[in-house]
Amino acid sequence: MEKLIRGIHEFQSTHFSSQRDLFQRLAGGQRPDALFITCSDSRIDPSLLTQTKPGELFILRNAGNIVPPYGAANGGEGATIEYAVRALGIRDIIICGHTHCGAMQGLLQPEALDELPAVRNWLSHADATRSIVRERYRDETGEDLLTDTVKENVLVQLENLRTHPSVAAALSQGRLNLHGWVYRFETGDVFAFEPQEKRFAALAGAGAVPPDAVGTSEFPVI
Repeated sequence: MEKLIRGIHEFQSTHFSSQRDLFQRLAGGQRPDALFITCSDSRIDPSLLTQTKPGELFILRNAGNIVPPYGAANGGEGATIEYAVRALGIRDIIICGHTHCGAMQGLLQPEALDELPAVRNWLSHADATRSIVRERYRDETGEDLLTDTVKENVLVQLENLRTHPSVAAALSQGRLNLHGWVYRFETGDVFAFEPQEKRFAALAGAGAVPPDAVGTSEFPVI
């Protein structure tokens, strides 16, 4: 806790004072560029990863970067998505998974969640991911299986995202783009789903996911 308090003092004395004009502008409202949906994992820092400043990202985080289908949960995910699209006019939504994801490991090994009933219930929103992985990756184990689970889950959650009325309406009017990313901790690489190629590839040149292109892929890259 002392480290956090020291950090606040450093922020106030150094970062805030040097960017006072920015924070004064932010007091008047926000106009973020994108909604960034990612895992709660402490190893991910969306603003550091994307090199964005305060006010540029609207961020939603939870275990496993999960988006429950519309009406399937009473958490804040639906409200956050709706506000981002309808109130803030967000034009891009990114779902970003990551390697070595503990939530996806729990999905693969539900017996390890016996003492974590809330986590087990939450991961039911990724049941489709588990089913896909069991059918498609029968011969995989270890980190290879976990990484493919992470990638499949990003695609499943993009499908869930489309069930939200605000998202469906914006997509139908061409006002919104969806993106699926996977971040690799150990190399700093970010891979984006390319629907035309049905693969995750290095982010350079990756395009948005069109309405009819979200689904499982062959994943020839990573």
